[in-house]
Amino acid sequence: MLKTSMKLLPLLVLGAVSGTASAAGFQLLEQNATGLGNAYAGSAVTSENASGQYFNAANLADLEGRQFSAGVNYIELESTFNNSASTNPAGHPNLGKNGVNGGDAAFVPNFYLALPLSKDLTFGFGLNAPFGMRTAWSKDWVGQYYATITDVKAMNFNANLAYKVSDQLSIGGGINYQKFDAQIETALNGAPFAGSRDANFAVAGDSWAWGYNLGVIFKPSAATKVGVSYRSAVKHELEGKYSVSGFTGPGAGVALATYGFTAATGNGKVNIKLPDTFIISATHQLNNKWELLGDISRTSWSDVPELRVQFSNGSADKVSKYDWRDTWRVAMGANYQVTDAWKLRLGLAFDQSPVKEGLRTPRLPDQDRVWYTIGAQYKLNKGSNLDVGYAYVKAKSAHANETSASPAVTGRLVGDYESSVQVLGVQYSMNF
Repeated sequence: MLKTSMKLLPLLVLGAVSGTASAAGFQLLEQNATGLGNAYAGSAVTSENASGQYFNAANLADLEGRQFSAGVNYIELESTFNNSASTNPAGHPNLGKNGVNGGDAAFVPNFYLALPLSKDLTFGFGLNAPFGMRTAWSKDWVGQYYATITDVKAMNFNANLAYKVSDQLSIGGGINYQKFDAQIETALNGAPFAGSRDANFAVAGDSWAWGYNLGVIFKPSAATKVGVSYRSAVKHELEGKYSVSGFTGPGAGVALATYGFTAATGNGKVNIKLPDTFIISATHQLNNKWELLGDISRTSWSDVPELRVQFSNGSADKVSKYDWRDTWRVAMGANYQVTDAWKLRLGLAFDQSPVKEGLRTPRLPDQDRVWYTIGAQYKLNKGSNLDVGYAYVKAKSAHANETSASPAVTGRLVGDYESSVQVLGVQYSMNF
């Protein structure tokens, strides 16, 4: 039964993660539910169970015995677009539908193992989803010619080793083998072409690529821990297929050529570099009841200057300019030990958006956001515990004023996005 479950895990992770990012960009911080209640403050020095290895492989060195940890986070995005001054391709006010709940929901699972190889050396393995996003706008909304569906997801296999150099110092590192899937769709305006209806452009592809992670933990005192970790960028070369469907009438061929396509179907590819992340964390045990946690992280979103779809049949490249910036995230949290069995968690975080004003798109209408979190842990027995956490993530109102290179075909999109995310997570951990 265990072998069968292990074989199914990758399918469950990749299938379930087709949802939406809660962190800035399309990053998913929800790699466990243990840290959710603290807004993932102190992530690079939190070694309560095997799941801590994702944020810092050196966390494995503090674990005792063989450990297993698995969990799931339910992430629900609500995103709406309020039209204010959008125009249609003719230049008149666009009376199309506002974007209603363009966000989506997903279950994001995780799985971890920790196996001591010797007194000071520990092996770890993790299966998780570090990136994922889905926005789905209706095909008759006011911005249909800019975006309808965007769906990206990554599944990550991570093998780690940690070594306890001394009681004060631990080091760790690992390799990552990652699968990345992407799908994008957009409506194409058929009105300018004799007798044609609108069409749908869709492209999908996938890729496998390698990455690595490194970490260190230093304990200046029995009550204080400081950790630093780095997770590398991963360069993906996605290959897949595209299709254009829906153009009709005598103008169908002209419409296809006008949009730069030599054929209605074909092969395509996209190169994308998923960003690296650098984390500095600290925790301090004030007394036998209170623990304070802090976290500063940096993600190199400037590695994503554009999304360029290239075609093998000579069709013109489809380019979306992003010009994203690197981002910072600051988190703080506290744990309160109520009884030997119960622990309460609180957290607060500020998460900077990589999206610059003037370059915001409905594919990712991102804006700076604040995390408000709460959680609890219950020790079921000496060797197992259950964590639950909840986060409400509120993004600032995000203004859009988007004009394509061909406004006579796409119109102009002007309005405001309102977005929020709710996350509910549960994690089970045990020694075996």
